[in-house]
Amino acid sequence: MSDFQQSGSVATLHNLGTIAPEEMERQLNLFAGRRKITLILPSLFSELEAPALGKIVDELCQVDYINHIVIGLDRADEEQFRFARDYFSRLPQKHSILWNDGPRLKAVQERLASLGLAPEEPGKGRNVWYCMGYTIACQDSDVVALHDCDITTYSREMLMRLVYPLANPSFPYQFCKGYYPRIADGKLNGRVSRLLIAPLLQALQRTFGHSDYVEYLQAFRYPLAGEFAMRTSILPDIRIPSDWGLEIGVLSEVWRNLGRHSVCQVDICDRYDHKHQPLSAEDAARGLSRMSIDISKAIFRKLATDGMVFSQEHFRTLKATYYRLALDLIERYYNDAIMNGLHVDRHKEEKAVELFAANIVEAGHTFLEHPMETPFIANWSRVQSADPDVLRLLRESVIADNAGSPS
Repeated sequence: MSDFQQSGSVATLHNLGTIAPEEMERQLNLFAGRRKITLILPSLFSELEAPALGKIVDELCQVDYINHIVIGLDRADEEQFRFARDYFSRLPQKHSILWNDGPRLKAVQERLASLGLAPEEPGKGRNVWYCMGYTIACQDSDVVALHDCDITTYSREMLMRLVYPLANPSFPYQFCKGYYPRIADGKLNGRVSRLLIAPLLQALQRTFGHSDYVEYLQAFRYPLAGEFAMRTSILPDIRIPSDWGLEIGVLSEVWRNLGRHSVCQVDICDRYDHKHQPLSAEDAARGLSRMSIDISKAIFRKLATDGMVFSQEHFRTLKATYYRLALDLIERYYNDAIMNGLHVDRHKEEKAVELFAANIVEAGHTFLEHPMETPFIANWSRVQSADPDVLRLLRESVIADNAGSPS
């Protein structure tokens, strides 16, 4: 069953439980004979020490339709990399670990840096970018999916629902975004989506007038979901943001590269929870404070490329409009929570809105003061043009690390 959001820009695929998971898995095993599927898992080493990833690996061990699992490993020394190889060795699928802090991949980084094409800021964006490059180099997939490694409520049904719209050869989609309710432990979660993204997009429409791009973002039920899948053929043209605007940046690239009939979102689970970031009101370089600034900048940059003009006065008006709309939404969220027996701390919600309002202005100042900032990492098409041999080197480096001595 499917319907379309108000804009008609994103097809929404619902899972009503009318097809048994066993039947969906059977179909995916058939589809995978025609469309090979790769799964990317960006991970910090610390996540190997947490229980969430262990359960994820246990679930993945029961998945037959995945052809290749690519694990991006950050913040790991040599001993920790050896531990990671053993940790993931129980996966029955072909799997590869990118040891991003190892000497071979550091050499790739230095080679790209000499061309001015290396991602400078460490983090999830750089990790995902290298995993995408390695996937391109392997030439063994038609569909690539990605999800985080801190999902505490993970089940393999989530992955099935995420990849099904792209694996099914009768569907037209080239990109699929997961969505789900953000409810856990009797509370409403998803503060950045609820209290920043939703009212900010409304405020942008009210302050600057209609924008097709803003309407497109509004069509996504959970735009910050870290679960998405795409046809491997579009990977070379996708630019990955290096900051915390990864999810919004990817949606922006999809908007730029694909037609609206090629994009869908899918209901992947009834319950979702993961590691929660602190608000970090005292430190704008961490937590949800940093995230809110980076996301706001990502949206402003994209709107500027579409011709929208910003000024300090615009951002002050935008802040005031956002703040009023966000407070109205808090009231609605509170009423909705009470109707469903959930808890919402209105004081904490308003504190978050106050922080986000200030950070919208801060993001606007940064945008105006640094107009030449290029936070996107170069896409792999450009990298291959500048250095046609780098993907071969990346692939051989990963193979060597996984085969034996990592040095």
